[in-house]
Amino acid sequence: MKKSSFVIFFSIVLSIYGLINLYIGVRGWEVIPENSTFRTLYLITFLVLTLSFIAGRFLERAAISWISTVLVWIGSFWLAAMVYFLLCLLVIDILRLVQSFVPIFPASITSDTKSTGRVIAALVIGGVLVLIVAGHINARIPRVTQLTLTVHKNSHPMKSLDVVAASDIHLGTIISKNRLETIVEKINSLHPDLVLLPGDVVDEDLGPVIKQNLGETLRKIRAPLGTVAITGNHEYIGGVELACRYMVEHGITVLRDEFIKINDSVYVVGREDRSIRQFSGRKRKPLEDLMRGIDNTYPIILLDHQPFRLDEAASQRVDLQLSGHTHHGQLWPLNFITRQVYELSWGYTQRGSTHIYVSCGVGTWGPPVRTGNYAEIVHIHLLFA
Repeated sequence: MKKSSFVIFFSIVLSIYGLINLYIGVRGWEVIPENSTFRTLYLITFLVLTLSFIAGRFLERAAISWISTVLVWIGSFWLAAMVYFLLCLLVIDILRLVQSFVPIFPASITSDTKSTGRVIAALVIGGVLVLIVAGHINARIPRVTQLTLTVHKNSHPMKSLDVVAASDIHLGTIISKNRLETIVEKINSLHPDLVLLPGDVVDEDLGPVIKQNLGETLRKIRAPLGTVAITGNHEYIGGVELACRYMVEHGITVLRDEFIKINDSVYVVGREDRSIRQFSGRKRKPLEDLMRGIDNTYPIILLDHQPFRLDEAASQRVDLQLSGHTHHGQLWPLNFITRQVYELSWGYTQRGSTHIYVSCGVGTWGPPVRTGNYAEIVHIHLLFA
């Protein structure tokens, strides 16, 4: 990414982040009595919460320590809490605006606004905390989505193929050794022939991955036909060459605008992530060029991290496309946004004879919380006819 573009992008992101937190902070400050000593504690706590994620990420890049880890964890939870505090405050302020024109609340509520405000604040804080805890528990338990799909091609020696796909693991400080071991155990329990990782295997900075030796846990994935991965946008954010080298060193085949033939029966095609242009100025190969040299009488599986231009796979006689990236919003109601951005935010569709599945991912980015969906591993039984 060009330095100027990088500065502009993060300036916009930090400005939005700062304005949202200013709004939440000021509204919380108004609830506390003016002479209360609790105001000082509130201010300190709020500053720690709002600055911890940014500070933790910067410290992590300089030198990983328990301090950077704690700050990233605190900040990550705050990102989720921030979303729900913002939503609650917007609803409250809209109702207050309506009340100023059309009285909708009884006098018992409006007669003592300060006491009412404190009660509402306690309810909002309690509700958000419960939601965050429940969402964190939900995010830690991967569930298996089962699909049985028929491909009307002859794969010659193979009559079927058991595929397990795990997108968007986001290995790093948040998705650490224990979480990865749970994911690997779940994958192995499905006894797949082939494991596919459709991008964002690594979160951003490779440092926490190396420090925790997560590559050795990845090496425990058991699949007779191997484990194949592609790049996602987060590999590019953290340094794509280092991330890909690390995966290859730990037994994973990484396809970067290339293809391989599995067991002389099935092609697996892996595209570079669309972020290649943003971060390196290079272009990924057009799918038409990438498919040259492939005998399309054999079954073809395409891995493409971001689910754009789904009809393109159908036009190239791809039999199964697997994508991720969207997280289906991860936090409700952000899934309504991803549904507008992507042709398919989560789930299965078919274009012609091409099967397409977009996974909401097994890991998390930012908040270690899922409220709009669940952590997903996809188990696909491919039948060749």
